[in-house]
Amino acid sequence: MRKNDSPILEKIAAIVGARHLLTDPADFASSLIDWRGRYTGKALALARPGSAEEARAIVRACLAAGLPMQLQGGNTGLVGGATPDADGKTLLVQMSRLNRVREVDATGNTLTLEAGCTLAQAQAAASAEGRLFPLSLASEGSCQIGGNLATNAGGVQVLRYGAMRDLTLGVEAVLPNGELYAGLTALRKNNVGYDLRHLLIGAEGTLGLITAATLKLYSLPEAQVTFCLGVASPAAAIRLLNRTQTAFDAQLTAFELICPLSLELLRRHFSELALPTLSAPWHVLCEFSGSHADRLPEKAENFIGRALEKNLAQDALLAQNEAQRKAFWRMRENISEAQKREGVSIKHDIALPISRIDEFLDRVVPPLAAAFPGIRHTAFGHLGDGNLHFNLSMPEAKANARLLAQEAKANRIVYDRVDALGGSISAEHGIGRLKRELLLRYQSPARLSALRAIKQALDPGGLMNPGVLL
Repeated sequence: MRKNDSPILEKIAAIVGARHLLTDPADFASSLIDWRGRYTGKALALARPGSAEEARAIVRACLAAGLPMQLQGGNTGLVGGATPDADGKTLLVQMSRLNRVREVDATGNTLTLEAGCTLAQAQAAASAEGRLFPLSLASEGSCQIGGNLATNAGGVQVLRYGAMRDLTLGVEAVLPNGELYAGLTALRKNNVGYDLRHLLIGAEGTLGLITAATLKLYSLPEAQVTFCLGVASPAAAIRLLNRTQTAFDAQLTAFELICPLSLELLRRHFSELALPTLSAPWHVLCEFSGSHADRLPEKAENFIGRALEKNLAQDALLAQNEAQRKAFWRMRENISEAQKREGVSIKHDIALPISRIDEFLDRVVPPLAAAFPGIRHTAFGHLGDGNLHFNLSMPEAKANARLLAQEAKANRIVYDRVDALGGSISAEHGIGRLKRELLLRYQSPARLSALRAIKQALDPGGLMNPGVLL
């Protein structure tokens, strides 16, 4: 911390300690830009609380001074929800020091840990006790539990275990009025009126600063069987999904769709990856989890064999060992990074009824091609729960810059068709700064009015993540 004459910063320095308050922007420049490099902001300073009480004291100090707060976890978001605005009058509150695992209850199948723990840390803490925390994201080594909660993160196993909202039993949070909400219950049933936990989850930090959570754990699967399958089209993938779910129900834990362009970008930017070589243009990555008593490997292999005979899939590769299984998943996890290396794209994190995903693609591709000749689209993601990542780009930099300048037009083409098919403009990334204006078009006045009323009731001064979501 460099010397300054700001009373509020002196007060915050006294709360967190001088070395945990950064006032020189050069010392926290990486926290002022989002992962995609799309948003860059300014901040008065960056504070790193080391406990829930320190976080509470920061919120109270900011409340008294009328100082807005931008809350930030691992800064891996894709919609600008963790980036401060450009006025430089916001305190950036970064949660990395709140990184303690408080309790693992293997008997009760719960994990209580602080918001600054990474997702990988949560997974490791569960695994050390013979348990599974099933949330899995490409950014799990750097994304933090607080951010996962703030955006209701989903990932590849929502099909079996649900999103972060489904995996959370209780939260601890500092509310905008400076009070600490001690809601770290481990109860599965707790019906006592409005559930503040669910207001905070998915609120993108606009209703409070989450400091800890109690999460659900599961038994580690004895057997995991992973296939990379080749299919002719998204429609074929949907038919295969339906048959697979009928045969395996909850034993089907992941079903990911990967488009031809995603595979092309992976080969271009991740040549070191051992990518599967299948003849079909579209790939499906599916995983089965269960017990040896169910003879799962044999059952899964027999099922895929029949699927090939019936032309539900064109070809298949079975992961023969854990190393190959991880290699399959590295392919899926690096699609976003491959796109980033290729250049900036217009990203759409959408949800659709599963049965209408192929219809969406049929409806959206022709008008995009007509409006933007030469446009490319990647379509990949969590087919099993209807969450599609549909991203647009041009192959050359100048053409891509022209496309980005017309983002609103491209968004209108995509989101109008998502809306017409009963879908959502945001599946798991949140609204952030990127999609605020889109809410006005695609959400009802009644819903918007209710959202604003909740925000006004809990944060009347608008100090928590101003400009995010609303």
